[in-house]
Amino acid sequence: MDTLISNVTAVTMNPRMEVLFGAYIGITDGKIVFLSKQPPKEAPQTIIEGTGMVAIPGLINCHTHLATSVLRSFTDDLGNTEALQALLQKEAKMDSRCAKAAALLSIAECLRFGITSVSDLYYYPNATAEAVAQSGIKANLALSSYRFIDPSEDFDFETDEQCQELVKVVEKWHGYDNGRIKIDAGIYAEYTSNYKLWEGLAGYAAEKGIGMQLHLAETQGEVDSCQERTGMGPGELLNCHNLFAVPTTAASCTYLESQERKLLGKKKVTAVSTPLSAYKNGQRSTPILESVQSGMNVALGTGGAIECGNLDMFEVMRFAAMSARQESGNPAALPASAALMMATVTGAQAQGRAKECGMLQVGMDADIALLDFSAPHLMPCHNVLNGLVWSAKGGDVAMTMVRGKILYQNGQFPTIDLKEVVEELTTYAIPQLFSETRPAAADNSCPG
Repeated sequence: MDTLISNVTAVTMNPRMEVLFGAYIGITDGKIVFLSKQPPKEAPQTIIEGTGMVAIPGLINCHTHLATSVLRSFTDDLGNTEALQALLQKEAKMDSRCAKAAALLSIAECLRFGITSVSDLYYYPNATAEAVAQSGIKANLALSSYRFIDPSEDFDFETDEQCQELVKVVEKWHGYDNGRIKIDAGIYAEYTSNYKLWEGLAGYAAEKGIGMQLHLAETQGEVDSCQERTGMGPGELLNCHNLFAVPTTAASCTYLESQERKLLGKKKVTAVSTPLSAYKNGQRSTPILESVQSGMNVALGTGGAIECGNLDMFEVMRFAAMSARQESGNPAALPASAALMMATVTGAQAQGRAKECGMLQVGMDADIALLDFSAPHLMPCHNVLNGLVWSAKGGDVAMTMVRGKILYQNGQFPTIDLKEVVEELTTYAIPQLFSETRPAAADNSCPG
């Protein structure tokens, strides 16, 4: 046995939702090989003392934009239109070097907060994949394709620049390190593309056996515009062009009509609730209960750091539970166990990883986060699940491992030189993007 986590409270997230007190978790070759309240007979090479700790399956962030951390806090107090214009100006200056440094920063933040797998929808997928490969985290990476042209114009998947970039990334990275990296197809949204791109990507994804990522029905204006142009909502329209013929992860799904939600439920589409991002932008959050009742898989995500300030999935779980309770008027509408399930089990299902992670179970990958429950705000602990959702914070994570390899522990990142990343950001990426004066709402720059 390579590693033994001893005397820990293990939140298994298995079908019986077992919580094992004083448990022992044994790990060999990156897999959980032992899980019991009795110590193993086999002596481990390394022991991690779990007294006072809670072990959970690593959290899964099913929607983010890793490379946007370099833009964190830049437009927080601007209106949506003004913020979008400012961001587009900065993003136009980004390159692969900026994206990799910013992605590494975000990955370090994810690991600090107990996240072991992410779904990323953005640009520069090759640079992001390099950052993921270096760090040891798991990821489903999608190129956020767009096509702002008249659909009557010619389109050829074999020559389209973004489509061919996707092909190259799939060939290079899909299945990397025994599936630690997966590549998905992706579009930013219905309103940034057209049916030729949708059908081309859907056909390619089906051929290669990869998934699809997108934003869907995030605002009422988006839905109204689609209905005015096509007579259909965006979910119905995309379905007509086979976009949901492959496993699909759709961020938001907030303003779908009920019949669209049921249609997507039949297609087994995952709706990703991003409550922090939604509320920060003055929008409603995903109707979680309605989505589940419609047959959709529902997972959780942060969005990018620019959208919600940080990538703390504990905050996301808390806000998701609060949003369901506020929407229904029922203070028991979404219990802590359900919030945890969306951040682990259903997130793994969304990523096509249900057989490898999302639970603490023998045979699963050892994707584990340890939280120190000796902090004042976590005591007394009358209910571990409630404590994780309503009291815990990302900062309570003491250790994060992926496939049995420690990627964060007590302030240290063994696979990421954080000092080097910060230097790359401050000497290259930030000057590259911010060569002009900041907008008025962002004049209060942080020291250093």
